[in-house]
Amino acid sequence: MANVAFIGLGVMGYPMAAHLKERGGHEVTVYNRTVAKAEKWVAEHGGAMAPTPAEAARDKDFVFSCVGNDEDLCTVTLGEDGAFKAMKAGAVFIDNTTASALIARELAAEAESRGFGFIDAPVSGGQAGAENGVLTVMCGGDQATFDKARPVIEAYARMVGLMGPAGAGQLTKMVNQICIAGLVQGLAEGIHFGKKAGLDIEKVIEVISKGAAGSWQMENRYKTMNAGEYGFGFAVDWMRKDLGICLTEANDNGAKLPVTALVDQFYKEVQEMGGKRWDTSSLLARLEK
Repeated sequence: MANVAFIGLGVMGYPMAAHLKERGGHEVTVYNRTVAKAEKWVAEHGGAMAPTPAEAARDKDFVFSCVGNDEDLCTVTLGEDGAFKAMKAGAVFIDNTTASALIARELAAEAESRGFGFIDAPVSGGQAGAENGVLTVMCGGDQATFDKARPVIEAYARMVGLMGPAGAGQLTKMVNQICIAGLVQGLAEGIHFGKKAGLDIEKVIEVISKGAAGSWQMENRYKTMNAGEYGFGFAVDWMRKDLGICLTEANDNGAKLPVTALVDQFYKEVQEMGGKRWDTSSLLARLEK
């Protein structure tokens, strides 16, 4: 059992922190910008809450964060009441935010200078994966720090891998999102085409899902896409943030992402349709408008 803090109780962080407490058996202190959310978590799961990230991190073996973006991450780590001010020597900070590789490298270097470890550990699996404790976690950092953190991370994961040095976890998450964007657009176009052709989509998917066209997106999203239901899952706003990170990195490293750039613009159209919080499978709604 470890003494753990979790910073950021959004739709992902809330259940992840719960798995650390209940499945992992760790002592957990939580911090959230909206205090009521932290109070609710403690009422449901026990543990403790702290008024600042620094107080949450004080004397902890492991400190987790899952916040919105690079700016939020800088605030909770390096801000006036940031966690890095209170991290003890030999502890490990594990960041589950989907952020840039640049900020991951900067925070890793800062952590090393202060005598504690840092792992960038973005996750894939969405809200359902977080709630069920079956996330895929892509880590960047050194082997010794990863080996120390992995048993704790496994409380909310089904797959945890070290992808390389600091920043490699974030870069791997970018690959993940690039692949997903193309898959969802292809699935949306396929369903749209099938409907226009007068096919029974249920029958079509039953057959093609067993062949080369099969995917997680097809298996888990075709029914709701066919029904025009998008009020759940990984929001379009979040995907646009992630794709923006991918496109910025590609601009820096020279990678060519024409499909990703195009799908990003399609998601912009979905936002303009009022679908900012719709599931990413709502690309079909754009085709059917």
